[in-house]
Amino acid sequence: MLQEQIETIAETRQLLKAADVAKILNISQSLVYRMLQRGKIPSIRINQSIRVDPGDLQQFIENNRSENETFSIAE
Repeated sequence: MLQEQIETIAETRQLLKAADVAKILNISQSLVYRMLQRGKIPSIRINQSIRVDPGDLQQFIENNRSENETFSIAE
């Protein structure tokens, strides 16, 4: 579902607002703003507005994907 949503957005080439990014990543909007300020997610500034290119968000997701990582509750 998430992949389909991102691909659909990427096809339209519509820039995303912080609220859109928060919804896609299922995190708070304030966390998105902190990540944008720190440069973890590339952004585009238009006057005082901050936008994210869907392709950049997709790349961020791919770069931060955990592969074959397992967690153990008991040690």
